[in-house]
Amino acid sequence: MAVIAAERLTETVGAAVVGVDRDRLLNDEALPAWTLHALEEHGALVFPGIGLDDAAQVAFSKRLGRVETFGGPDAEFPEIFRVTLDPTKNKSARYLKGTFDWHIDGMTDDIPIMATLLSAHVVADSGGETEFASAYQAYDDLTDDEKQQFEQLRVVHSIEAAQRSLNPSEAEREHLRRRPTKTHPLVWTHASGRKSLVLGITADHVVGMEPEESDAFLADLLARVTAPGRVCRHQWSVGDLVIWDNRGVLHRACPYDESSPRDMHRTTLHGDEAVQ
Repeated sequence: MAVIAAERLTETVGAAVVGVDRDRLLNDEALPAWTLHALEEHGALVFPGIGLDDAAQVAFSKRLGRVETFGGPDAEFPEIFRVTLDPTKNKSARYLKGTFDWHIDGMTDDIPIMATLLSAHVVADSGGETEFASAYQAYDDLTDDEKQQFEQLRVVHSIEAAQRSLNPSEAEREHLRRRPTKTHPLVWTHASGRKSLVLGITADHVVGMEPEESDAFLADLLARVTAPGRVCRHQWSVGDLVIWDNRGVLHRACPYDESSPRDMHRTTLHGDEAVQ
């Protein structure tokens, strides 16, 4: 049996997994623990061309942890969420354009999801890559003074902030403002003892800062965290599976045409720790 290995893609985030095929993914008893350990180390894992159908993706996801459900009771696989801009395949397609901005999923939930698994069924002719940046590494690279300063800061996260780049109407803005917000520390101290920065498009403002100062601070910090040399960009091929650690990795989709047939199938692992 081939040796499983994770080959680093960049110095800060991402690794390609070799030595794993579909059968091994579903049956190797040691693979789930290996995968979770590698995910902790690398932040994002690419399984190139593994070619999972929905049944196999759900089965593997359940080997890693508790899986969230999205569909109703009549859905064949309620754990599958289709990431597509085609409104006939996803009623929330319009809002998915917000994923073109850097974000961490679930920042307005009580418990953010643990990890995301994304499988490519149809890829875009142009664009549609997915980029990753390590929020763990971003914290580690702060100066001692910045660490001390940032650990005192709290940031309000909102759905409204996440949708501003889509230029919603005033009526839509008012509806979004009614959605609950969450206030999180800028520095997330994880149960593992690691620390990461909590940033992205959901970050509305820093508590206690004037709006202009807050906007400039958050924009500058996000630019530092996602500088080109710190980003892993995955160019999708049909059959690829990518898993990323949602708690310490920022991600975004590169823009692609809204008429594109790009169709990605997502499963998500239930989180078990609040931001604190």
